Order: sequence, then C-alpha cells, then structure tokens
Amino acid sequence: MGVSGEVAARIRTSRPRCGGTRLVAVDGPGGAGKTTYAAALARTLGGPPVVHTDDFYLPMDGDPLRWWTPFRTHVLTPLLAGEEGRFRRYDWRYGRYAEDVVVAPAPIVIVEGVGSAWRAAAPYLSLAVWVEAPLNIRVARTARRDGAEAAGLWETWRRSEAAHFTADGTRARADIVIDGTG
Repeated sequence: MGVSGEVAARIRTSRPRCGGTRLVAVDGPGGAGKTTYAAALARTLGGPPVVHTDDFYLPMDGDPLRWWTPFRTHVLTPLLAGEEGRFRRYDWRYGRYAEDVVVAPAPIVIVEGVGSAWRAAAPYLSLAVWVEAPLNIRVARTARRDGAEAAGLWETWRRSEAAHFTADGTRARADIVIDGTG
C-alpha cells in the first residue's frame, strides 16, 4: 500500500482550503487500511501532522460522525484562523483521556478515520482519499487489532458506517481510491 509520488504531488499542488493548510482526508470503512495509508502518506510528504478521528471519544453508539464536533471546535476552527489546534486524545486501551495533542498550522495536515471526507468536511478538504478492502480482510484486521470479544461491536459499527457512506456518497466524491489490501 505504498504512496505514489503522483498522490504526493497532487497534494502539494492542491489549493489550501483550510486557512493556509491543505487538509487531506483519508476515509474508508473500519479495517480498510486508513491508518497505515495515512502514515505512509505522511512519510512521503515529509511528516505533516496526522489527526486520527479515533483519538476523539467515539462511543460505539452507531454514530460514525460523533468525532466531528470536537474536531471542528478544537482543530478545524483554529486551523482556519491560522492558529494551533489542541485536543485531549482518548486512549482506547485504557478507556480514558490521555495527553493533549497539539496540531500546529502546517502546509499539509492529514485527518484519518471513518467520516473524515464526509460532505460537511468537503469545503475544507484539498484532497479526499478513499481506502477500501474486502470485508473478509477488514473483519480479520479488526479482530486481530481489537480481539474476538469486540466482534459484536464491530458488526454494529459496520452497519452504521455503511449506512453513513451510502447516504453521504463518500466514495463517489473521493478524489483518489486506494486499494488497502497491500
């Protein structure tokens, strides 16, 4: 799942739409490879900040966009003003909030996670990347990462995110579609 120079060049030459920042969304269903792709993309681009939507508390209540309001308040609005954003990262392993994360204004900022390229974010995005993988691969990845005991929660989440993606048309609006199976 390497990042091509063409993707990086496209980002570098895109127009900043979030203040002076080129905000790049890496979206797609859970277990598709978004985090891995976003990390590879950041390395290729020289290390811009990567904001993970999972770092905002998201109770598994079926709302794949619960992260949006705190992201908009604590990251997006400050970046639009050319100021640093700051939020407290949720630590899923320990079930509590952890350290503060500072997101400095930068030429490029990557936001990675389910819903990061949804319609309400589109006006601020310089580029939307969709990462996809077959269901059997996604199920295996989430089971490996989160344990078999989370299978029921993941099944509920998959239905919620699928409904969101269908209603939002996220994949169809993406600028680039990436095969996350690699």
